[in-house]
Amino acid sequence: MLRIHFSPEDLRRLRLASDPDPLWEVVCTLHRLQTTQGRWAYADWHRGARATLAGTPLGAAVRRLLVPLLPRARYLPDFLTPAESADGLDRGLAAVVDTPPARVAHELGLLRSSSGVPTWAARLVERPAREELAKVLRAYYDAVVAPHHDRIHTELTGERALRAHEVLDTGVDGLLSGLSPSMRWHPPVLHIDYVEDRDLYLDGRGLRLVPTYFCWQSPVSMADPQLQPVLIYPLHHKRPPAPVRPADASLAALLGRTRAAALRGVASGATTSELARRLGISPATATHHTTVLRDSGLTTSHRVGNTVLHTLTPLGAALLRRPVPTAPAVRAAPAES
Repeated sequence: MLRIHFSPEDLRRLRLASDPDPLWEVVCTLHRLQTTQGRWAYADWHRGARATLAGTPLGAAVRRLLVPLLPRARYLPDFLTPAESADGLDRGLAAVVDTPPARVAHELGLLRSSSGVPTWAARLVERPAREELAKVLRAYYDAVVAPHHDRIHTELTGERALRAHEVLDTGVDGLLSGLSPSMRWHPPVLHIDYVEDRDLYLDGRGLRLVPTYFCWQSPVSMADPQLQPVLIYPLHHKRPPAPVRPADASLAALLGRTRAAALRGVASGATTSELARRLGISPATATHHTTVLRDSGLTTSHRVGNTVLHTLTPLGAALLRRPVPTAPAVRAAPAES
């Protein structure tokens, strides 16, 4: 059990990540490759990742370098998931390379005591070895995580919209009570089902919540309580629906101006009543449009209290990004002589 202790100042400094954290997604994908638990939720990704890595130099490097350093175990070295990763992969990898050698040696010692490390890991106290590790992390991210960026980003955007409405409707108490079935909020302590029993006192530093696409069921936090507090928690709480391509008839219906405006209106999340106000239509008409969009696989709906929140699916987001074709220029006929 992990118990996170909040003060009033910590509740004021509670934050939800606005973008995916690339290095935490890397860690969680490596864990997905090391277990069959939850594989059904990522079946398409798992098949693609295995096919991408099988028989390649990158696949060999992942088995030799990454899996031993980031095992699915009780302890993970914190320097491989730096806070700078919240600002993008480049910043995160630069922080990994810049980690002080003494900290690298200390955390590798903890990993050795927990699950063991290969003898080559001792070289990571040297900067060139960390630079090579960063190259492998980047290549792995580019190969098996980056191709799914749109889906990851869309899911996180929907999560932010959902949690924002929860805060507006029920306050921070409602937010912390509804994050995950493995968490229970008993003010001022958040109780989390965890791999070990410990207490984390935030002491006014606040907490950054990071919903993570490839995290499965069990939230994760930093091992060192002196680091900036962060809580990684899973986006998937239930079996995701199979992706649906809209039928031609649905796409034809979508070409109407009002329904296209409805699709744009839910890009940042909107309830049925909010959408009706934005478009100047009745709630019943808004419900009709959101039903068609949802049945076409372009949006998804979540119930928040007494309201229903609509957000885009990756297919809906891709449709909004698609450039609108322009009519070909009409060449003027030559004047008759």
